Amino acid sequence: MPGNGLWRTKSIEQSIADTDEPGTKLRKDLTAWDLTVFGVAVVIGAGIFTLTASTAGNIAGPSVSLSFVLAAIACALAALCYAEFASTVPVAGSAYTFSYATFGEFAAWIIGWDLVLEFAVGSAAVAKGWSAYLQTTLGLFGLDVKTEVGDGIKFDWGAVLLVGVLTVLLVVGTKLSSRVSAVITAIKVAVVLLVIVLGISYIKAENYSPFIPPAAESGPAAHTGIEQSLFSLITGYSGSTYGVLGMLAAASIVFFAFIGFDVVATTAEETKNPQKAVPRGILGSLAIVTVLYVAVTLVITGMVPYKELATQPDGTRATLASAFAQNGVDWAATVISVGALAGLTTVVMVLMLGQSRVLFAMSRDGLLPRGLAKTGSHGTPTRITIIIGGLVAVAAGFFPAGKLEEMVNVGTLFAFILVSAGVMVLRKTRPDLERGFRVPLVPLVPILAIIACTWLMLNLTALTWVRFLIWMALGVVVYFVYSRRNSVLGKQGERAGKSESTN
Repeated sequence: MPGNGLWRTKSIEQSIADTDEPGTKLRKDLTAWDLTVFGVAVVIGAGIFTLTASTAGNIAGPSVSLSFVLAAIACALAALCYAEFASTVPVAGSAYTFSYATFGEFAAWIIGWDLVLEFAVGSAAVAKGWSAYLQTTLGLFGLDVKTEVGDGIKFDWGAVLLVGVLTVLLVVGTKLSSRVSAVITAIKVAVVLLVIVLGISYIKAENYSPFIPPAAESGPAAHTGIEQSLFSLITGYSGSTYGVLGMLAAASIVFFAFIGFDVVATTAEETKNPQKAVPRGILGSLAIVTVLYVAVTLVITGMVPYKELATQPDGTRATLASAFAQNGVDWAATVISVGALAGLTTVVMVLMLGQSRVLFAMSRDGLLPRGLAKTGSHGTPTRITIIIGGLVAVAAGFFPAGKLEEMVNVGTLFAFILVSAGVMVLRKTRPDLERGFRVPLVPLVPILAIIACTWLMLNLTALTWVRFLIWMALGVVVYFVYSRRNSVLGKQGERAGKSESTN
């Protein structure tokens, strides 16, 4: 039953039928290999190049490798649920579309609004990181060029340049974007392998001791008030830096390094054989990056004492390149910096791709202006892509990165929870649907995914939760002011009601 008002659901059949609507049809160009490349392209990026070293120094010490394992387990559980949904409902929109079919329109809007937080804010945050690496790389070649200029109001021209170029690529087509991703991804995977192979010879066993450093109860490393994790705030445990709680808090932060595999699900509508290709792309990319991540964290924390990886008083954060520079391997630091530029490039591109597909689906459903869902001559949502490019450019050009990584994490984890719950709901309500991939051990796996993601959310700072709730409250206002009255599904229900009353 479609339901009424806030809980009206859009059937799977209707969602799939909408993909053939003239003027809003996406071109089916992508294969399982393309999706795996997209997944690896977006996941190997900001997290491994910027978060690994600084999180070890600031929060977890050598146990950051365990933090990556915990984050990977949570992602793997959610990835199984995404794979089933995407193979069953091969429609643009990812978690938004899945929620529309299971929980109803209001929940779908909330998750769509939430995905805006994940993809748009993530794009801006990573673009800022790219710009910082550009400045570092230019400096390594003797060019003292600042990518952020201005007094008072800062303008990051490096980030804006990147977003502009990527917007053009995405407008031209996802197949071209995939080919560009494949080339750049090959470069950054080679750099990651260099880090592992070269770094092994510089590992010192004493740097692993203590593997889980004692908790910091006071001093600059300890967080208090709303800057501490929500779990610490609720339970009264003050130490969320180092110790076991630090390791758990670090898992919530390095989770940012895995963000992106769900972007694969947003491209299901543009995939030739989504029932098989999408699950392979999601699970394959996640498996590859998990192995690389754990290897890199073990190498970096073995090369340098964890305290030397802590953020400096002037705000300078340690990176992979820092560990090699401290061991006198300057040429490797240069190569890593160039590889980071390549890595962050594809992260921004694929996040922007995911964002455009979610807003495309929401516009096609009338929850945003329908005119935005028009596709151009290249078979891509040109208008939405250009608007997203403009908004991300403004955010990356004028706003500081700050706590953006945590904001992205809380939004993504919330989406994972809804998707995991949705698998159980759809198994009950539509057991007849053909599923190209089935989550094993239902309901155990989805329940474990929900528990794991909830735990990671609790280990984010209380301040992050406050910002998240403000953003979601704004989304509720937008829904009741505009989206509910312009919903295509709602208008169809009104017309059906009038037709019945006249008969």
